[in-house]
Amino acid sequence: MTKFFTYSTLLAGLALLGTTQQAEAQQFTKRKQYTSIGVSLNAMNYFGDVNPQTNFASFKFGDTRPNIGVSITHRYFPRISGRFALAAGRIAANDDNQSSTGDAYFRNNRNVNFRNNIYEASAVMIVDLIENRNNYLKRPDFVPYLFAGLAGFYHNPQGTRDGGQTWVDLQPLNLEQGNSFSRVSLAIPFGGGVRYRINRNLDASFELGLRKTFTGNLDAVNGNYRGPADLGPANEDRYYFGYGITKDHRGGSFDAAGAKRGQGKDDWYTVVGFSLNYILNPKIKNPKFR
Repeated sequence: MTKFFTYSTLLAGLALLGTTQQAEAQQFTKRKQYTSIGVSLNAMNYFGDVNPQTNFASFKFGDTRPNIGVSITHRYFPRISGRFALAAGRIAANDDNQSSTGDAYFRNNRNVNFRNNIYEASAVMIVDLIENRNNYLKRPDFVPYLFAGLAGFYHNPQGTRDGGQTWVDLQPLNLEQGNSFSRVSLAIPFGGGVRYRINRNLDASFELGLRKTFTGNLDAVNGNYRGPADLGPANEDRYYFGYGITKDHRGGSFDAAGAKRGQGKDDWYTVVGFSLNYILNPKIKNPKFR
């Protein structure tokens, strides 16, 4: 009987707490929601097979490229907002810039280069670590936050055989054994940032975001060589980018058919930068007095 009373009291307390929080959330949604529009200027990089080293954190600062975006954000609850964003940017890397000794010897002799323009649409949930139960006029001056969601993107890796004068689309060339891939893919965006109130309607943010993709072909490098006999005449792009571009024609197994070209792992890309968000003036109802 005592246990029954204890459990009943606990359940009643949890139900009351949930009802109270739901009521507060409903009150917030009715009176204090607001929407903002934003623009962002970012730096973009990637983690993949054409990095200086094989470890995940290896990237080259000189390979960083620009990214720009626009977004619309709606605050639903004291801590929770939803954001939809469109962004465009580029990633790039070049084996020829890596070391010719040590761990990077393989990549230097593989001699792959690429650039890839990425066009992304994302929807994420933003969780503020400092809540605001008031309207936008009384929002905190400084708020750290986390975010996560889902993104879709279009990409088109390209390579060059003349130092950047002519870029060739790599996806149609089908350079590796059993490694055809789509130019459209999905990613999981997540990360964190800090938001600072500039004035009544304007916020500035600094954000670091990671994108876990479901493709290993942001660089068009993921599997094994097809080999010269399977790639056509030596003057064709497929032959050049799938075999002839390598420096290591020593008669060994490095560039033979079926030899390892990539690690077979999914690629990632990063988006780091600043944004400005303008709050669209919502209607704030004044309290009524009898």
